[in-house]
Amino acid sequence: MRAAVMYGAGDVRIEDRPDPKIHQPSDAVVRTVRSCVCGSDLWPYASMPASDTGRPMGHEFLGVVEETGSDVSHVKPGDLVVTPFTYCDNTCDYCRMGLQSSCRNGGRYGVDGVDGGQGEAVRVPLADGTLVKLPVDADSELLPALLALSDVMGTGHHGATTAGVRRGESVLVIGDGAVGLSAVIAAKRLGAEQIVLMGRHIDRTDLGREFGATDVVAERGEEGVARVRDLTGGDGVDRAIEAVGARQTLDTAFGAVRDGGTISRLGMPQYGEGPVGGGMIMRNITLTGGVSPARAYIDELLPDVLSGTIEPGRVFDHTVTLDDVPGSYQDMADRRVLKALISF
Repeated sequence: MRAAVMYGAGDVRIEDRPDPKIHQPSDAVVRTVRSCVCGSDLWPYASMPASDTGRPMGHEFLGVVEETGSDVSHVKPGDLVVTPFTYCDNTCDYCRMGLQSSCRNGGRYGVDGVDGGQGEAVRVPLADGTLVKLPVDADSELLPALLALSDVMGTGHHGATTAGVRRGESVLVIGDGAVGLSAVIAAKRLGAEQIVLMGRHIDRTDLGREFGATDVVAERGEEGVARVRDLTGGDGVDRAIEAVGARQTLDTAFGAVRDGGTISRLGMPQYGEGPVGGGMIMRNITLTGGVSPARAYIDELLPDVLSGTIEPGRVFDHTVTLDDVPGSYQDMADRRVLKALISF
């Protein structure tokens, strides 16, 4: 099969790799129908040391089951399925508490001998716990939205959920990438009355308005904080979702949230220290968030995707073939593309 492999910063290649095979009775082999490039893929694309062996890329995909191990009973060959971005048994104590991202037996795609999702086929470990059967055909127009359940929509929902968004509240979403825009969808879905989206890319913030953002703030730093506070009567927002991962954006969240408010971090932190001293304590600010247990949210969000109530597939603004994937990394890094959809 052919798949995308990263050999270092700026070096993504499409190459032939061994066809996936069943290794364990709990495995399934899935033929990829749709995949994508994630914003988190851009971190190694910018900084990964050169490697002779390379790293299979991709952790978001949906496809058709081709083969299953003897212990797999929840899916069968021919089923269209979607995966969360980490695989899990969905039965351990962490999984039962809704924290499948910490599954005791789980792991990540593209490491430890497991295929990446940006390839023609994938061996999926722990298939019964990981894969979710989809009640549509492989040519459905809903595939982009269903693919978003693999990561970005679940991650945006995780931000809104951990922030504790409630009906009638004000929410700040920092970042106009795919995760930030998905967080806007999630905040709207949970009933937020005022949703302030902080971003500078007009095409993205316009989409954010269509998703439910009531206000857009292009300013950054202290100017951005002042603008958000002005929009919320001076006190700041009830909840803030930080979907970038920079120290500056965390500072902005602290400056823009009201006393007693909550900040949820979704962006992978590119810093080691933050403003968590006495000011945070005196203001009774809650800091939460983390990596999304996407498997926990697929069943909850799937009905709204199938009904068209939410349309997270609209974050895919460019469709490519596998051969075009290396260029899509650069397009996303240069902000020419929001999120590239890979069609097989």
